Amino acid sequence: MQQDPARFGQSSTTAGRPSARELIATHRVLRNTYLLLAATLLFSAAMAGVAMAINMPYLGPWVTLGGFFALLFLTHATRNSAFGLVSVFALTGFMGLTLGPILSFYLTGVPNGGQVIMSALATTAIAFVGLSAYALASGRDFSFLRGFVLVGIVGLLGVIIASLLFDLSAYQAVISGAIILLMGALILFQTGQIVHGGETNYISATVTLYVSIYNIFVSLLQLFGMSND
Repeated sequence: MQQDPARFGQSSTTAGRPSARELIATHRVLRNTYLLLAATLLFSAAMAGVAMAINMPYLGPWVTLGGFFALLFLTHATRNSAFGLVSVFALTGFMGLTLGPILSFYLTGVPNGGQVIMSALATTAIAFVGLSAYALASGRDFSFLRGFVLVGIVGLLGVIIASLLFDLSAYQAVISGAIILLMGALILFQTGQIVHGGETNYISATVTLYVSIYNIFVSLLQLFGMSND
């Protein structure tokens, strides 16, 4: 018995191609992701400014990591509800607060700290726009990066735990460079997932891209700060 292609949202002449409904859904996820990402980045920057204005001290690695993973879990658990938007702003706002003391340190404790911050910010923006544009324009499926990203994230967690127990400052440049490469791959992977329908939740997509941008920026701060010192 011959199946009717229309049942699957496509005609016989477009078999193997995304249907119009799938394309509309993909564009909606992309639009909502980038709108929410822009809003969370602005909110995070505002919270960083608040932390700098009140001279908020560094919260320490345990509080920072505990707050991040708790809010990340909350966002993941509520991503399919309206409360998910509250959770994602709570997460990104918290990360902005933790960023404030870091920026204050660079402004006051690193030679040409303002220039270092602006250089890291500009490089992060260029990297994100470039990687996103490539993923969108090429239409490539970056699912092959899944294994690399997964192993890299597990390795990164291991490095974070090790850094809490041992002094890894001698390897900071290598660690920062590896984080930048890993986050760049994560941006390509996540954008490709949206384009090819593998990611349909814009809250989850926003969190992934935000975390990637945050880590690239902080890692570039460390690299530029070391080279400038």
